[in-house]
Amino acid sequence: MSPVGANLTSLRDHNAAAVLSLIRAAGAEGVSRVELARASGLTAQAISKIVHRLAQDGLLAEAGRGASTGGKPRTMLTLVPEARWAVGAQLGRDTLTVLRADLAGGVAGSRRAPVDLAGWGPQRVLDLLAHEVTELLADLPRARVLGIGVASPGPLDQRAGQLHQVTGAPAWDGLRLRDEVATRLGLPALIEKDSTAGVLGALGSPNRAFIHLDHGLGAGLVLGGAVQRGARTNAGEFGHQTLDPAGPLCRCGNRGCVEAIWAAAPTREAAARVLGEGVANLVMLLDLDEIVLGGREIVAAPELYLRAVREAIADRLPDPEWQPVGVSVAPSGPDAVALGAAGLVLARLFG
Repeated sequence: MSPVGANLTSLRDHNAAAVLSLIRAAGAEGVSRVELARASGLTAQAISKIVHRLAQDGLLAEAGRGASTGGKPRTMLTLVPEARWAVGAQLGRDTLTVLRADLAGGVAGSRRAPVDLAGWGPQRVLDLLAHEVTELLADLPRARVLGIGVASPGPLDQRAGQLHQVTGAPAWDGLRLRDEVATRLGLPALIEKDSTAGVLGALGSPNRAFIHLDHGLGAGLVLGGAVQRGARTNAGEFGHQTLDPAGPLCRCGNRGCVEAIWAAAPTREAAARVLGEGVANLVMLLDLDEIVLGGREIVAAPELYLRAVREAIADRLPDPEWQPVGVSVAPSGPDAVALGAAGLVLARLFG
């Protein structure tokens, strides 16, 4: 294909993704062709062609007439959530979670199984992943499954689809996780750090962080509306910022990391205060206005962690009234990371 043709195809795909994203955002009420043209900047003719193609693919449907504004009532368009599916998986250190999400991000089924990420090694864990996903999709034609996103502990190279020196799990070092999963399942695969996947689990502020507290501590970051992955796609090693160089030894080999100080805290209340201090540092550094907390430890004591983080931020910000920061618990609870992994796949459709 010539470069010009490729560029034109890319442009058409981009425009279709933009239109589909606008229809998705409109929700159950729907949106008219006129409103799509206004919001997208595309011509009415272009909108008509894109809508026709998306309808033929079964991705959208007409949903009655909108209120009249003096002329003929406009036909409203809505997304068909069940037209396609995305699979999300979280490789936890002791639990494997897989789920399937529709085009609206709704979870239609999930499965969990115990694992030993470090002790079992990659082959046994990935064989189990393939089995659980196959069971999850047993009643779906594979043609309607867009792909699978896999969230894993880091460090990892998201672009290459490869893990690097996963803390506490040396057998996974160098594993080309994306290729391994794609080969086993015959589906397009993407990988992401668990904390970064978590920030994709729900829409939110363009300047936010998802704090993932499970066996480890990480942060997924969105700044200026864009997910931040860093030079090696390994940004967000929040738990390994040093607070006390003479502090307890961390699993990463350094001393006094937030994660190590949190783990050594004598009570859950003290541990929550440590997390609060770390989050306040992050808010000060990046000027965030939204913090979402997730992970097993948060789910176990949400109110305690909410209070500690809110108090630390209020104490540390010089002008909290001018710099309000929303702090909440991830609404999808234990599914937040796996749902964010499915969101990686959906993002390729919605642009």
